Amino acid sequence: MGLQRIALVSDVHGNLSALEAVFADIEQRGIERIFNLGDYVGKGPRGSAVVDLCRERCEVNILGNWDDFLPDPERTHDSDGLRWWKNELREDQWSWLRALPFSYDFVLSGRRIRLFHASATSVHRRVRFDHDEQEFLGMFQNTEATGDGPLPTVVGYGDTHDPFYEVDLERRTLFNTGSVGNSMGDPTPVYVILEGIPDTLDEAPFSIQFVRVPYDAPAELEVARSLGMPELNGYEAEIIHGIYRGNIYANTTPTYHRRPHPTPAMASATT
Repeated sequence: MGLQRIALVSDVHGNLSALEAVFADIEQRGIERIFNLGDYVGKGPRGSAVVDLCRERCEVNILGNWDDFLPDPERTHDSDGLRWWKNELREDQWSWLRALPFSYDFVLSGRRIRLFHASATSVHRRVRFDHDEQEFLGMFQNTEATGDGPLPTVVGYGDTHDPFYEVDLERRTLFNTGSVGNSMGDPTPVYVILEGIPDTLDEAPFSIQFVRVPYDAPAELEVARSLGMPELNGYEAEIIHGIYRGNIYANTTPTYHRRPHPTPAMASATT
């Protein structure tokens, strides 16, 4: 079998315009396999349409933190935004989101690859790009959440909306897909293409490519406004300027793109 490409998308967050632009780019490249690393809903105005489109187009769908807590029937949401984003979804979508698998393992070009949303232990535990060595190594461990099985040598995740790539001296590779619908820093949607020979443990060419896809963000903001979505100032800060809404409301220094702490695990991002 020859080389095959797999597109990885994550953190769409109800931004249908961004998702459609990314899917169009994936289709133009002739890529047929799409894996989604979670956070379909919240923050943006069209979570319901995003869920339906991902159910139709994505071969693999994984649980995100918003997908877990937003539809939680035991959780009382204390903000207008959270209540709005939950009620924008149908009840059957609530059930589908919360039933999504935690992680997905597969083999590509001799590498055991594991995908999850945020960390190996929980969709609610965040690991940023400026992690320490212990956090790096923990991403490659089996946990109660991932289950048993061969340990991965490549781990991909989302959650932080901040793409990066890292490899250590044992060839363990960690990468973050960034966000399709709510990218920080550069607000242009970003997704990842993996390329390799599927289902083989034999060494073979392997690549990880990051792709930025422009779209009409002001039009998406106008959709949110026309639908009466709360927290429009925060949404504008994120999808137009790439600034996390929490920093706007709290008037604090941005928490993304901090200088990483050097650790033995961190090395050149070329292989």
